Amino acid sequence: MKLKTFLLSSFIVALSSCTTDTATVKTGIEVLRDNNFDILAGKRVGLITNPTGVDSHLKSTIDILYDAKNVQLVALFGPEHGVRGDVHAGDKVDNTTDSKTGVPVFSIFGKTRKPTPEMLKGIDVLVYDIQDIGCRSYTFISTMGLAMEAAAENNIDFVVLDRPNPLGGIKIEGNYAEDGFISFVSQFKIPYLYAQTCGELAIMLNEEKMLSKKCRLHVVKMEGWTREMTWEETGLEWVLASPHIPHKHSALFYPITGILGELYYVSIGVGYTLPFQIVGAPWMEADKLANAMNALNLKGLHFRPIHFKPFYSTFKGENCQGVEIHITDYSQAKLSEVQFYIMQVLNDLYPDKTVFNNADTARYSMFDKVSGSDYIRTTFTKRYRFEDIADYWYKDVDAYRALSSKYYLYE
Repeated sequence: MKLKTFLLSSFIVALSSCTTDTATVKTGIEVLRDNNFDILAGKRVGLITNPTGVDSHLKSTIDILYDAKNVQLVALFGPEHGVRGDVHAGDKVDNTTDSKTGVPVFSIFGKTRKPTPEMLKGIDVLVYDIQDIGCRSYTFISTMGLAMEAAAENNIDFVVLDRPNPLGGIKIEGNYAEDGFISFVSQFKIPYLYAQTCGELAIMLNEEKMLSKKCRLHVVKMEGWTREMTWEETGLEWVLASPHIPHKHSALFYPITGILGELYYVSIGVGYTLPFQIVGAPWMEADKLANAMNALNLKGLHFRPIHFKPFYSTFKGENCQGVEIHITDYSQAKLSEVQFYIMQVLNDLYPDKTVFNNADTARYSMFDKVSGSDYIRTTFTKRYRFEDIADYWYKDVDAYRALSSKYYLYE
């Protein structure tokens, strides 16, 4: 019994220390702590965070700042899913009190998505620490931008504790979000994949007048991160960014099927064990679809036949067939165009099931918002060929790379 207890204790110790031993990147919160919280010392701090705000030991930024002797944590701000991750996707977050620290929590995903003057009363500095996934339609960067505006309007400082972009700092895809399609899932005129850390993006938004008012911004840089790094190379543990981004590789698949998934016409694995990694429906034939997709010879990608039954969401409880998407060479793969090729092939194989002739038209608006334009949908539906929208989809990439690179903090 003693030997078993010793071995179990040794295993737990080894497991708990593995992130520190392997991490090659220090995130902003760790750099801040190494500097004894100098920029927050003696200030009343408001913190925007969620469960992804952790150090390499997986200790929450909430608890780190609360325990810091020279920092006064006076308020927490809950984005989508809440500060402790206890709210489902899309559900409103309520004002409450953090049960662990007793610090008041203000909702910025409910009646308002922007901190109000009443919420910010008595705060000297607003701190942002959330792990993003590098895609324009993910709402955390929208939260960051609106909070920066609120900080400027209320004359308080804004601090971003930087974190890696899990898609890396190279891959840029998609057209700019356009006037008429600006929303919480496309808050800024940036591409769908923007290849910046949240700190780099914050600096650009601030300096390029993409916000209603410029704030006093300070970014706490990471140490050890480079633009070509995969998440595995950072040595950091992954904390689920939302219920359907449970694994580090989930962030890679989100832009592959997320736009198509807005139509709720096919299953994209949300409601099954492979969110964003599969496409299927009861009327599809797995081998037939896989063969047709692989015949396109899309670089860095392979499509495997799959049979599955969703536990919830689209086609709940129904036997589906489709494809599982495998990324075989990330550097070569163009992620966001895959969903358009899938719609193209489905039109060829099942013309009576053509997506936009069968999907709920009420969902077109959300499809357009995440696409950043209705040009993508209206042009694509004429022939269901990605080549018809390819130039438009990539038209802003070079310009954005030139613009955004002026604000890179990392090589």
